[in-house]
Formats: sequence, C-alpha cells, structure tokens
Amino acid sequence: MNIKNHFKKYALFALFFSATAAFALAQTSKFPTAPRQEKLLNNLKLLMWTEPGAEKATVKLRIHSGAAFDTLGKEGTMALLGDVLFPNESVREFFREDLGGSLMVESNYDYIQINATGNADQILTILETISAAVTKPQIDKETTAKARAARLEQVKELEKNPAYVADLAAAKRLFGNYPYGRSAEGTTESLAKIDFADLLLAKQRFLTADNATLAVSGNIKPDYVFKAVRQLFGGWEKSDKRVPATFAQPEAPDAEILFVDSAIENAGEFRYAFRSPARNDKDFFAAQIMTKILQNRLQTKQQNGFARQYNRLLPGWILVGYKQDGIKREGESVALPGAAMGDFIGDLLKAPVESAEFERAKSDLQNSYNQANPVDSWLDADTYKIASVKADRENLQNATLADVQKNAERWRKEPLAKILVLTKQPTDK
Repeated sequence: MNIKNHFKKYALFALFFSATAAFALAQTSKFPTAPRQEKLLNNLKLLMWTEPGAEKATVKLRIHSGAAFDTLGKEGTMALLGDVLFPNESVREFFREDLGGSLMVESNYDYIQINATGNADQILTILETISAAVTKPQIDKETTAKARAARLEQVKELEKNPAYVADLAAAKRLFGNYPYGRSAEGTTESLAKIDFADLLLAKQRFLTADNATLAVSGNIKPDYVFKAVRQLFGGWEKSDKRVPATFAQPEAPDAEILFVDSAIENAGEFRYAFRSPARNDKDFFAAQIMTKILQNRLQTKQQNGFARQYNRLLPGWILVGYKQDGIKREGESVALPGAAMGDFIGDLLKAPVESAEFERAKSDLQNSYNQANPVDSWLDADTYKIASVKADRENLQNATLADVQKNAERWRKEPLAKILVLTKQPTDK
C-alpha cells in the first residue's frame, strides 16, 4: 500500500514537472505554432499568424533571389531592383505618420525582402501598398537614375571604410568571380553600368509570384487577409521558367597574404576566411556552434575580434577578423605583430573542443534562435530549401559534441584566405 502511494506521488510529481517544463519552454521561446498556409493560383505562397491583442500588423514579402544572380560586371543590380520598389521617401513617411509603422527593403545574396508594419486596422492599406510596388513596379530611366545615384553615394562611403574593404577583399579572395565573391551592394564601377533595361530584365526573371512568399502576422482575420491577398496579388505574373541557383564552384583561394591599401590613416584590419556548409546542410548547426566557440576563443586574444558564419543557399563561409591600428606598409614590407597570419587560425582551432565550451556555445545559439523573429524561420525554409522549420530546430537540438569536433577537424584542413588592410606609406627616394 505504501509502495502504491509512493508511486502515485512520484507519478504526480513527474507529471507536474513535465507540465512546468513545457510551460517554461513555451514562455521562453517566441516560436509560435505553425501558420495557416495558402497558395494562390499564380503560386504565391501565403503564411498567416493570428496574434490576438497585438496592436501592429506585420507584412513580410520575400523574393527568393538576390545578388547571387547579378551579372558579372553589373554587381548591385538586384539591390537596385529592391531600391526602385519604393523610390520615394514619401511612402516611408506615410507608413510612419499615417499607419503608425515602418517600411523598409533589405537585400542580400539570396533574397530581397520587404518589411512593413502598421496599425492592425490598416492591414488592407499595407497590403495594397506592397501589391502596387511588386505587381506594377515603376522602372524607367528617371527612377533608375535616381535610385542608382542614391546607392552610389552609399557605396562610396562604404568603400572608404577599412572594415568593409577588408570583408569584401576576403570574400573576393575566397570565392573569386563566384557570386559570393562579388559585392551585393555593388561598386562605384559596376553601378555606373546598370540601366533601367537591366532592372526590367531582373524584374521579369525574379520579381514573380511563384518566386515569393508573403507572411502576415498580428491581430488579423485570416479569412479577410486571404481574400484581400487574392484580390491584390492574384494578378501578379508568374515566371515561365524558374532560374536555378547553379554556379561553377570556385577554386581554392591563394594561400599568400593579400595586402590591401586603406584610405584611412593608421588603419589595420585582419581577415581570415574559409568555407563552411550551406544553410540547408546537415552539418550547418555544428558549424554554427563551432563558430561560437571560435568567437569565444578569439576574444581571449583579441577583444575586438569576431567570428561570423554567413548563411547561404550555396556554400557558406566563415569570416574571422580583428582591428589593429598603427600597422604600416612601406613598399612591400610589413612587420606583422605576433604570430604569422596563417598560424593565427590554426592556433584557435588546434585545441580540442571541450564539453563545457560546447555546451556554452550551443546554449547561446539556442537562446539566439528562441529570441529571433519566428516568421523569418518560415521564410528561410523557402529560401534555403530546408525540409521544414521543425526539422531545422531539431537539427540544432540534436547537434552533438562529436559533430562539432568533426567540423573543427575539417576546418583545420580548409584552404584559408588571408587579408590585411593597412595604410601604405610612401617610400623615401
């Protein structure tokens, strides 16, 4: 009898504990239940989440093609296509002042995305504005020239920044003319070559309903939103043929250090770059955890150091860097402080991954994912051809110390691109 009572108490305790743990997980994670999913006849995918009580509605429209499809020599074409969707600042002011929200367009190598927010009762106006921009974009000589001039000013400022110059030089060294080795923002030379005909061609190839996902969240009525989307986006043309993201793989980078001149006095930027798994690769999260470990190790040597993993549809890459002012170059001679550049990464990767640093890095990564905008996880699933959002999160949870150790071993053998951006001093004659 006592055994029975003890077993009952234990069962009740276990039930309470599991329920409490599940509640705590639900409270700490922002990850919602699956959205309602619909698809229009033109193959536009629609995702909807209802959040009762939310004051704002959020609309995200992602075009699943980015700067990776820029023509060689005309880098910045896809970024400009994003710019001309809302060429006038008055539209952004309207969102801020009349709709109580915001409007912005972001672009990278893999996608162009419109992000819009506003008062929930203005959801129809938000959808109407986005629909007009993508179904009937204003692409002409005047609009293109205005957008190109604005982007040129931005790029000119970026090209003065030693950190930006170093990052771009590392990408170029690692990938060459492969799309990820070219500037997604464009350069002063490439932007000057782009005209409105290039944007029209990009629009016809990529700005199509079957190459997009529309996500709507907030205090919305899904049936009402679905009806509005059918009316507003139903006439959006779909492409005759999708353009596949297939490119010839880049060769291994040159092992020699590349010295790049800086426009800023006494600037020293070190970069090391090597390739990593694509976003949908089974080893992606092992690489992400190892990047965290690399970052933690680096900061014990260089407090301003960083390690970043760039998520890409095709092979990703790791960029490690730090700033060290006062390094000067006289002719071809540079006195490097400390260990040689090639040994620096080797030293960071040489030590075996310990259980404690693995657990710390994995926990930090899981916390970051829990705090991230969950809608983007669903959009990423479409962009990066991930099996499912659920499977993706399980891959992170199931990543083991052995997986990370194997990844570190592979990285030790990866060809390394080495960049040093610094001020070149004139030699005495």
